[in-house]
Amino acid sequence: MQSLDTFPLPERRRIKGVFADIDDTITSDGRLTADAYQALERLRQGGLMVFPITGRPAGWCDHIARVWPVDGVIGENGTFYFRYDHQRREFTKRYMLGDAERAANRKIFASLAEDILAQVPGTAVVSDQPYREADLAIDFREDVEPLADAEIDKIVTIMEAQGMTAKISSIHVNGWFGKYDKLTMTKLMMEEVFGLDLDAEKENFVFVGDSPNDQPMFEYFPNSIGVANLETLKHRLTSEPAYITLGSAGTGFAEVAIALLAARD
Repeated sequence: MQSLDTFPLPERRRIKGVFADIDDTITSDGRLTADAYQALERLRQGGLMVFPITGRPAGWCDHIARVWPVDGVIGENGTFYFRYDHQRREFTKRYMLGDAERAANRKIFASLAEDILAQVPGTAVVSDQPYREADLAIDFREDVEPLADAEIDKIVTIMEAQGMTAKISSIHVNGWFGKYDKLTMTKLMMEEVFGLDLDAEKENFVFVGDSPNDQPMFEYFPNSIGVANLETLKHRLTSEPAYITLGSAGTGFAEVAIALLAARD
């Protein structure tokens, strides 16, 4: 990973949009700071598209799509994209799985969660689970004392034994049924909503993230960026982002916005 200030100015100038994780990338210690929110707003005012790409639930993403200065949001690690068109007052919700399939999967999650909590003491079902449409999220750091890597890996193993896809974020293990991820839905959203072939345009976008569940995005985007706290989880990555910020979490995200906007100015 190279320092963000080595990101060449000509390449920064061609950037059309920013995809970014939320937890510990836009937020800092679970809070959305003023400088990080202002960075979102300044990016959009500066003519760039902005998309949070998160493991957070549908309930959060409904609010984000409507209220935050963003062009759309992808939630639950690629389960859906939400977009609110303020001019038309039109809300688009696109899911990877149908209503019946999501409902059936949620019934399985309840018993699976009990098994995980019994086998991995100290963990908990995330507080926002009631607002999730299609994944089970297990807390290993947000509202519980941090677990060791071995316990986190055990959660992944239990989920995968049930045929789930399991991904580790900076605070949760998320599991779902289906072979999709953040990148799958990002590409679909850009094609369906904006008529954009991301395979042909990926050099014109950046992704900013901090954890292992961001790895598909790090691998895909040539101009991917990690915020400084990614260093604590680097041992879980097989591919690293191209650049890394000096600041951690929301401070690092604001640093990215400054770098991109300064190049455009």
